[in-house]
Formats: sequence, C-alpha cells, structure tokens
Amino acid sequence: MTTVVYCRVDDRLGDLALRTLDPDADATLLHGWVTHPKAAFWLMSDMDPVQVAAEYRRIHAHPHHDAFVGLWRERPAFLAERYDPAHVELVGLYDAVEGDVGMHFLCAPTDTPVHGFTLAVITTVLAWLFAEPATRRVVVEPDIRNTAVHALNAAVGFEVVGPLAKPEKKALLSVCTRAMFEKATGLDTTVRPSPEESRA
Repeated sequence: MTTVVYCRVDDRLGDLALRTLDPDADATLLHGWVTHPKAAFWLMSDMDPVQVAAEYRRIHAHPHHDAFVGLWRERPAFLAERYDPAHVELVGLYDAVEGDVGMHFLCAPTDTPVHGFTLAVITTVLAWLFAEPATRRVVVEPDIRNTAVHALNAAVGFEVVGPLAKPEKKALLSVCTRAMFEKATGLDTTVRPSPEESRA
C-alpha cells in the first residue's frame, strides 16, 4: 500500500506527485531505472532486482533516510530520496546545520524525452522538501563529473560549496536555502494553514 505525500501542478507539464515507495512491489520498476546506462552516477548498475529490493528495504527501515516514487500524470516517472546529512551520506564531511535535508533524484529512462521534464522534477522535489517548515537548506553531493545535474542544481538556486571526497566518489557539495530556491524559481514555499486551522 502506497500513499501520495505531495502534489504539484507544473505550469507546462501538469500534474506531478510523490508517493511512498514499496521496496518489494516497486523493485522491478526501480531495477530498470537504476541499472540503465543513463543512471551510471546512481552507482547501482550491477545490481539485480533482488539486490535493488534489499537496498530499498534498508532505506525504508532507516530512521534518517527514505525514498519515494515520483509520478507524472499519475504514472511512475522519477525517484527521489530524502535523508538527514548529519546521519547519512555526509557524516563528518561538512558542517551540518539544523534544518539541513539531503536529496537525491533520478528521472526514469525514456526513448521520448520531454523538454524541461528534468527541471520540472527537481523543482517539484525541492518544493516538496521546502513544504516542510523545518527545512532550512537542501544539501546535495552529486558526482563532480555530472555536469548536467550541476547545471540543473544551479537553475533551481543551488550554490556550490566545493569538492568533497566521499568513499565512493568525488562529489561537488552544493546547498540551496529556501530563499535561494524561491528567487531562482519564482515559487512561494510559504506553508499556510488550512481554512480549518485558520478558524480554530
């Protein structure tokens, strides 16, 4: 059983959403995505479906790391991971501050790419993260060679901190505050009370 946790309507591409991930039911779908040649930087190219399911069961059970399937027009189209960088991925590698949230995202491979889709996805993922009032900064650590994602990160407001040596890769640490994201995208991430809460 999965649950939709966030919805957004993109001006050009329409409905996007994130739902909880089922490690076993989604294993075949995710295996096709994370082992595709275009997902080389995801570092799961050699895994079989059983290993993919095991990895996402591990993430599902982790207290500081979770994963979600992204939907476009109600169909699975991307993967997003959220983590606490003070406990996962970046422990001891940078100066974490309260309100930091780590993020990974991966668009599903396709033979018919849609112009602007990846930008719409990263915008949606950040809008979802900033919908949580406690989120002050989003932190990313993509492979330093992944120039395509560096450009996307810059487009939504990320600022480069600098190179970072991780066990599995040389990364480029970048951060994006709420204000930087709003300035870059023109979106308002202010969390407003519902009408019921306003009347309380």
